[in-house]
Amino acid sequence: MSGFKKTTPTPSQDPNALPLGFTPQSENWNGRLAMIGFLSVILIEAFTGQGFLHFWGIL
Repeated sequence: MSGFKKTTPTPSQDPNALPLGFTPQSENWNGRLAMIGFLSVILIEAFTGQGFLHFWGIL
């Protein structure tokens, strides 16, 4: 393969590396999961006719 140089990615370039803290990737996942949870609560309330806490028997 002429002209191509194979390099091993450094941890900062590796998309599978486990960076800790508030990274853009972790914030994206946090937002996605929050949207799924919020939509789930709305659907539970719409289909059961009772509030989320009443549905789970908390109130």
